[in-house]
Amino acid sequence: MSHNLVKKPAKGFTLLELLIVIAIIAVLSVILVLVLNPAETLKKSRDTQRMSDLSTLKTALGLYLTSKTTPYLGAAASNTACKTGSSYAASDVIFYSYPNDSPGADITDVLLDGSSTSDQPAAGQVAAANLSKADATGWIPVNLSSLTGGAPISNLPVDPTNSVTVGGVTSTDLVYRYACKTDNLTFEINAQLESTAFTSDEDKRTKDGGNNDNYYEVGTELTILGTGTDF
Repeated sequence: MSHNLVKKPAKGFTLLELLIVIAIIAVLSVILVLVLNPAETLKKSRDTQRMSDLSTLKTALGLYLTSKTTPYLGAAASNTACKTGSSYAASDVIFYSYPNDSPGADITDVLLDGSSTSDQPAAGQVAAANLSKADATGWIPVNLSSLTGGAPISNLPVDPTNSVTVGGVTSTDLVYRYACKTDNLTFEINAQLESTAFTSDEDKRTKDGGNNDNYYEVGTELTILGTGTDF
């Protein structure tokens, strides 16, 4: 006895079911965006890069100081740009990772705090083409290339945003600063952080051992750049 096999038509999604699935996906997508917060993620990534950059610079300068018989932190063959004592003089220099041939290049407030004093130090800036050079012509005026075997880093890192306020820098500008001191030949480098993760949830600026909670600081003496107007 034979039987006729009848194939049942495959059951597809109804329009209502498709709309429900699409709605669920849309809601999950919104939740995912809110949880991940791409803007904050980018800020945190840049901050991580900043902390890594400063660590790299500290290590390179530390190697230079311990390897050279006569090290120079203020120029290729001089320390005259370095701070002496507890206060700055007009002949001292604070060096910036921001070039002097970009829009808003002239840094008029070298204290980066919105103030102006008669004895504020000069601003050290170089052209964009030289910013990353490690031969004392870059934004940090130390000749790392003079070490036996060459510079420990091929390029000086600069802030991943590297911007300043046109007409005068402020404390919130994303730029690296460097200064040195003739007493015991020490240095400090600092950066501004921007992510909530590293300025609020876990404020790295208050845990770096420095004297300014507005910046992330590294170096061999973390009081060189001072706090606010107290330089």
